[in-house]
Amino acid sequence: MSADHPPGLDLDRLRGLLDRERPGLVGGPLTGRLIEGGRSNLTYALTDGTSKWVVRRPPLGHVLATAHDMKREHRVISALHPTEVPVPRPVLLCEDEEVLGAPFYVMEFVEGTPYRTAHQLAPLGEERTRNAVLSLVDTLVGLHAVDPAEVGLADFGRPEGFLDRQLRRWGKQLDASRNRDLAGIDELHAALGRALPTSPAPAVVHGDYRLDNVLIGDDDRIKAILDWEMSTLGDPLTDLGLLVMYSRPLGMSDSPVSTTAEAPGHPSPQELIERYAARSGRDVSAVSWYTAFAWFKLAVILEGIHYRYTLGQTVGRGFDRIGDLVPVFIDHGLTTLQEG
Repeated sequence: MSADHPPGLDLDRLRGLLDRERPGLVGGPLTGRLIEGGRSNLTYALTDGTSKWVVRRPPLGHVLATAHDMKREHRVISALHPTEVPVPRPVLLCEDEEVLGAPFYVMEFVEGTPYRTAHQLAPLGEERTRNAVLSLVDTLVGLHAVDPAEVGLADFGRPEGFLDRQLRRWGKQLDASRNRDLAGIDELHAALGRALPTSPAPAVVHGDYRLDNVLIGDDDRIKAILDWEMSTLGDPLTDLGLLVMYSRPLGMSDSPVSTTAEAPGHPSPQELIERYAARSGRDVSAVSWYTAFAWFKLAVILEGIHYRYTLGQTVGRGFDRIGDLVPVFIDHGLTTLQEG
């Protein structure tokens, strides 16, 4: 297939659908390219030479288990688009698998940069880096301020027992990818279970909120939050804990995990916590639990990738180092819990 006809994107069928459902939207002939491969959903950039859109679909040859993700992602951005929360404008959802072989949705293309490494942030300089990360906190406060019922998301998740379910779920994930002894991980899991905090009122939770899942414009403001596949109704402080975890420099060059915390000017975890507390009015006294939970969750995710690497199931470079990161994450999780 040529670069203009990437696998998983049948441009003729897609054009037919857009012309039927959104007549006049597309002007010239469509071209498309894969923005990023990945083990999660596939993202394509689409253009008719004048306008640009994005198509999201499940991975190729994927079983139906995650087919509803598309509907979920489209539903949450459709609900949030009329609010102050920056998300791309949704164009359409297609659940008919005849078109692309899987459910998918189309949204407007948003210009901006997802910063993944300290090296990418460095040219911004200290002040602009600081502003970008602080706007990440402010945007999260805005997301968590949305009343789910008011935007039609009252039934978007099951907030009761959310933390307990999350902890059990990630414990099961860990058991599914065990093929080596990991000192301290069971201790961390058990300690988290013994110290479950009481959740505040539920909010729309992004589930994977970090600097490389937002697009930052030339004015250092957030233009769009992307990657809503983990979103649900639940405990908003899980988003804060993950953000705090990603704001702790790991001191590992060439890390397969985001290194933006190492950039000069990046605010400290403490400053991010205080800003979130001041602007949201939420009690953040249990933030060390949520941060430790984020370290645990990432340790489990990385161990799963390492496990697939040992079975020869990963594609690309960089997977050989992921196994070494796991003990670092376990250690940070234990320390965070102990220090409170």
